Amino acid sequence: MKSRDGNPVGVAWRRAVLVALCLGGCAPHLPASHEVGEPVWLDQNWSPQQTQWYSHASQGTATFKLPYAWLIALEQPRLSLFGDVPLFVAPEYLSRFGFLFSPKSDDNPDGLPVGFARDPSYVDPISGAKMDAVGLTCAGCHTGQIEYKGTAIRIEGGPALTDLGKFRKALELAIVYTRYVPGRFGRFAGRVLKGHDSPEARSELKRQFDVAIQKGKRDHELEVQSEQVEEGFARLDAINRIGNFVFANELDAKNLAKLTAPVNYPHIWDSSWFDWVQYNGSIEQPMVRNAGEALGVLAAVNLQGPSADLYKSTVNVKALYEIEQLLAGRAPFQGLRSPRWPAHILGEIDGAQAARGAILYGKICQGCHLPPLDSKEMQDPQSPFWSPPNTAGERYLVLNLMPIQVVGTDPGQAAGMKDRQVTATSLDISNPAFGPALGTVVERTVNRWYDEQVPPVSAADRERMNGYRKNGIQAELSYKARPLDGIWATAPYLHNGSVPNLYLLLGPASERPKTFYLGSHEFDPKHVGYEYAELDGGFELDTSIPGNSNAGHEFRDAPPHTKGVVGRALSEDERWALVEYLKTLGPP
Repeated sequence: MKSRDGNPVGVAWRRAVLVALCLGGCAPHLPASHEVGEPVWLDQNWSPQQTQWYSHASQGTATFKLPYAWLIALEQPRLSLFGDVPLFVAPEYLSRFGFLFSPKSDDNPDGLPVGFARDPSYVDPISGAKMDAVGLTCAGCHTGQIEYKGTAIRIEGGPALTDLGKFRKALELAIVYTRYVPGRFGRFAGRVLKGHDSPEARSELKRQFDVAIQKGKRDHELEVQSEQVEEGFARLDAINRIGNFVFANELDAKNLAKLTAPVNYPHIWDSSWFDWVQYNGSIEQPMVRNAGEALGVLAAVNLQGPSADLYKSTVNVKALYEIEQLLAGRAPFQGLRSPRWPAHILGEIDGAQAARGAILYGKICQGCHLPPLDSKEMQDPQSPFWSPPNTAGERYLVLNLMPIQVVGTDPGQAAGMKDRQVTATSLDISNPAFGPALGTVVERTVNRWYDEQVPPVSAADRERMNGYRKNGIQAELSYKARPLDGIWATAPYLHNGSVPNLYLLLGPASERPKTFYLGSHEFDPKHVGYEYAELDGGFELDTSIPGNSNAGHEFRDAPPHTKGVVGRALSEDERWALVEYLKTLGPP
């Protein structure tokens, strides 16, 4: 007996099982799907139309390296004798990876989650091949959702709770099953070809599918080689991943680095007006930051020549500029604004406690995290908290960079960037330091886009699109202390997500859990963070692993200048007062 694909059924099934085992076993174990109602959107100064556009605007990425129609036609990586396998893109399935529901619209006709973007004009810069591509955009990592007693609250610009590692594994298995499980390719071909189905068309589709599998093998091998510290839900080693794609995937596999420093997806409101961004304050220019992020989620770039084609890419610089403008607004804090605590859903704030907390904040937090945004000091552009005006008359918020020897948190992200070296002499980059080398590649990629426009983008417009800031790159052994507006909606805490809630962050490290689970969206409004008890299918974060440490940023009595102690011990009442006050912090 043969399958519809022409292979003996027994052979095909054995092959499917063998390949699945070689890829790491069965499909990823995920949290159970659960139903919540239509999300509640808080007032963050965006219209519904702006929110929808941000959710699906393409940055020129082809993260999944598959045509759009293929992704839509794939089935979930599960085995069934009856052919009743749901589609891979079913919302209830993708939600188990942490992706958020987004309604169907003109720019999202199949109802893909927030952060999935279609690009029908994608052209590979090396081969010239055209593809109706689909990839991730910044909204996929920078849109949050908290849930409380059945109510979902959407947080624009907040940290996502996705697990991209499990998602990649599931997608790889879905592709393999499509090729080797009896009957599955036939169903896939029927969906892709639709009215153009024929034996010849199926044969050509299978050939293209096999080519795509072969192309994906090298990237899969590099991915496996780079794995070291598991990222899990809510975290990604973003900087190292960008470096691996640029310098290893696209240039030389010898530049591959282990993933050793997962970070919590940062919230991005206010960021456009910071003097330096990234957790370690390493990047100055918005365009370099955003184009680098696009490369990290696999916008393609030609780094191997011929020289006339170097730095030609799929990066959508125009869209990156428009996204940045939407986030920034025309003046500080007038674009995307932090969310205010929704008392009608999460409960009223204790005003008396918050008043006591405000005094504590001024004494023990403000020196690092700056005064609240609505304070007189922060509203005065002449204050020392703001930089002098640049050529466009813009001022930027000067953030404190706290040395690791002071704040005492896990050094992985900052030290990894400072210590990493790359080889890129073929690109006329002689400095082996990772940060400056990456900054140079990204800048040249952006400049190539400027040069290719008809007419080429003028010098004045380049400066405007670059945010009136130079391509500054630094790699200090420090982490920035940003303003705390909206901090209540950004769990888990510390740069690596190693502390589950605000209450635990305001005490000694010895009280923090050594292990806890990430993956639940259920919110705890008292302690201010997500539920972190054992979760079937969730990610167990072990803080004893380098890169995951929950040390530092402690409040306890200790000798002066003790590493990691940023304040005296707080009484229980003081901790609760400070938690209540932090709930009140919002936009000016």
